[in-house]
Amino acid sequence: MANRGPSYGLSREVEQKIEQKYDPELEGRLVEWIIAQCGGDINRPEAGKTNFQKWLMDGTLLCGVINSLYPQDEGPIKKIQNSKMAFKQMEQISQFLKAAEAYGITKTDIFQTVDLWEGKDLAAVQRTLMALGSAAVTKDDGFYKGDPNWFHKKAQGNRRAFSEEQLRKGQNVIGLQMGTNKGASQSGMTGYGMHRQIM
Repeated sequence: MANRGPSYGLSREVEQKIEQKYDPELEGRLVEWIIAQCGGDINRPEAGKTNFQKWLMDGTLLCGVINSLYPQDEGPIKKIQNSKMAFKQMEQISQFLKAAEAYGITKTDIFQTVDLWEGKDLAAVQRTLMALGSAAVTKDDGFYKGDPNWFHKKAQGNRRAFSEEQLRKGQNVIGLQMGTNKGASQSGMTGYGMHRQIM
């Protein structure tokens, strides 16, 4: 993590709001999924936000997860290095983010490298991993490992095809959203601005 002093005022309030979004229960589910996806020989981190950050910070696990969602030796990240140099680790995180976007994760669901590296927004890291898990479950191509109930399945398109006859019949129907004129008339109404006749 970067060497930052304590924050005060508005900066501290913003930090607290970001910290409140982090979900410890979700952390456990994501750890289980990453271990299942990458193979069982991975060390499990101790619970806690800082340990979760240190576990993912070098980028090797993230790259391993995205590569495991493709056929053997066809993953988007060709070389995963276990390096202690900061710029190499950040480069691997960036490679994961590019590969996640190519896999189908929207830009709004993808965290920034500093969110993980400096621990600025680990809730965003969780959000990206959740979106990746949901996309993998939705694709259902056989590369997802783990319990499919850990992530929600995204809705798929449900296109309808109507025959010409059905479309013609629909043109004659007046929808209830248009309203009805049964029982309504303008008898007894006067123009706007005219005085009422009281008898």
